[in-house]
Amino acid sequence: MRSSVALVVALACTVVAWAPAARPARRPLPLSRLRVPAQLPGLNDEAVLQSAQYYEEACIEEEACELPGDDSFTVAILGDLHLDPRKMEDYYSGRDHIVPVLQDAKSRGVQCALVSLGDLGESKSVRPDETDELFAGTTACHKLAADFLGSFDDTPYEVLWGNHDLEGIDEFATDELNLEMALRVHNKPTPQFCREVAEKTLLVGLSSTVFRDAKYTSHEVTVDDVQLAWFEDLLEKHSAEDGWKLFVFSHAPPIGSGLRVLQENHVINGCCWLNHSGGKSTRKFIELVRKHRCVKAWFSGHFHLGQDYQDSITFPSIPKEQGPYPNRGSCVFAQTSVMRSGTSRDKRQQSRLLRGNAHGFEICTVNHAAGGTIRLDATITYKDFGHEVGTFAHDHDDKLHDNFIKVYSPVEGDGNEVLPDPESGKLDASRGKAVTPSTIAWWRLSCGRVLGIYDSRMLEYDPSTLAPLGLVVAADELLGRRVLVLPSGEERDCKVEASAAVGMEGADCAEAEGEEQAVLLVNLGDGKDAAAMHADFEVTVVQPNEDGSYWRKIVRNKITRMKEKRRMETAAEYAVQVAQQEFIAAEPSVVSSWGPYHQISGTAKNTGLAVPKKKVATVAK
Repeated sequence: MRSSVALVVALACTVVAWAPAARPARRPLPLSRLRVPAQLPGLNDEAVLQSAQYYEEACIEEEACELPGDDSFTVAILGDLHLDPRKMEDYYSGRDHIVPVLQDAKSRGVQCALVSLGDLGESKSVRPDETDELFAGTTACHKLAADFLGSFDDTPYEVLWGNHDLEGIDEFATDELNLEMALRVHNKPTPQFCREVAEKTLLVGLSSTVFRDAKYTSHEVTVDDVQLAWFEDLLEKHSAEDGWKLFVFSHAPPIGSGLRVLQENHVINGCCWLNHSGGKSTRKFIELVRKHRCVKAWFSGHFHLGQDYQDSITFPSIPKEQGPYPNRGSCVFAQTSVMRSGTSRDKRQQSRLLRGNAHGFEICTVNHAAGGTIRLDATITYKDFGHEVGTFAHDHDDKLHDNFIKVYSPVEGDGNEVLPDPESGKLDASRGKAVTPSTIAWWRLSCGRVLGIYDSRMLEYDPSTLAPLGLVVAADELLGRRVLVLPSGEERDCKVEASAAVGMEGADCAEAEGEEQAVLLVNLGDGKDAAAMHADFEVTVVQPNEDGSYWRKIVRNKITRMKEKRRMETAAEYAVQVAQQEFIAAEPSVVSSWGPYHQISGTAKNTGLAVPKKKVATVAK
């Protein structure tokens, strides 16, 4: 079944063609409203609000107006819907906010489209009194989504799959069968899409096609190899030099986008980025963006965070005083929020609007919690085929909630990098002190891997983009301990140099072994007296994974965890029964025995697996 689906995907390289729209009798636009003076990225004091009748109100004097060009387009972008048939009010009102915008654009001959970024249904039972079946990924879910997405004034819609869209595990035995149903219901030939929305302007979408077969967490957004090859071929054939402009859509963003992520959820569970655990394929997306300047913007959802943070939109370049060049090609990355209140992490209910033409494009927010007000967020003006100027249209609120503070990522020259002693090779990562909640530090291993300490955790970061990859050591194991890196073997071929190409620091050594090193957690006790220190003295070695990475793939896919839960429940029932029969007063304890998987939770919380002290001597021998 997998091969047949892959074959269909491989053959689907046809672009949905653009054709000029029928023009109205009236001529609405004197000049492109997107033609703005070149400005450096900055912040303005007040938000710019727009009307749903954007194009109509631009025409002040009819006789002085002219038509939008064939290069004009408007796209409405919906984030994670998580539709629940019991709670449709927010969706209907959200649709009512967007439809007038599309009607206004179409009435002026502007090409329009609607894009859904996936996670279409609620990942829980919507009939709890009747069944425990999850709604997401079921036939009923996709039919509800198709009806909803098809109700925006006959605007053609494109949809892609997120990490919940193949979750119909009670209805379908395989991901392939689930995918075939979803494609059929939405009348889509392939998981990916390509639509020419205006002259030489493509909307391109990539989908997650793995759920049951996920090697680690099922909430990783995985674009399969066939789609990735198709995407690369598409970029090669539609170059910026030939005038092509591509706007890309995926459920999760690619690593290197610079968008705000949630450390408490997506970082520690390894599901922030496209193909998060994929190694080379994780970095492939940003490498393609860097190579192909036809990619002008990339929209994603997944995090359920609002669009009021500055890093909900990131530009290809940043002012020098804010840090080094991020090397994002010509691409603007944009996070998209949610429509329904019950699915938001920060009480924001927002969608995106994308308006563009030959001169550039605007990114706007539709605020569903405020009656559908439309706010201009950013204006991007093309200087030439490979260079742009981006301007923020308003100030940003980065203090909405403590849980959503910007996750720290290392930056060259930020003062937190720890270097090894040039003579001994020893690297004192915690600078001679025990780790506390305020400790911030990062360092490069000789193999090219990057580790760091932040928010009471040790994390691994991508060596090229310095974006967070995942949890290495949790607070239960790290707090109160020193962190040392010591040479532990022979020197290999690759060692990180002080200088590297901009945006690719450490990338050349990412797959090399380098000089072998041991990462140690050293517990010297509380230090109050020598006897206590000697009694508590303990050294823990942080071993890398088999592939050389350090971040822990603790959370397995949902099918595996459901089976584990059933086994645990069976064991618990047996333990209670025996305790009652044998008159055992103590409450029975049930634990899992396999490796680090001592929890059945979908969230990684602890990493501590300390060896019992009575075995330490044996291990040492």
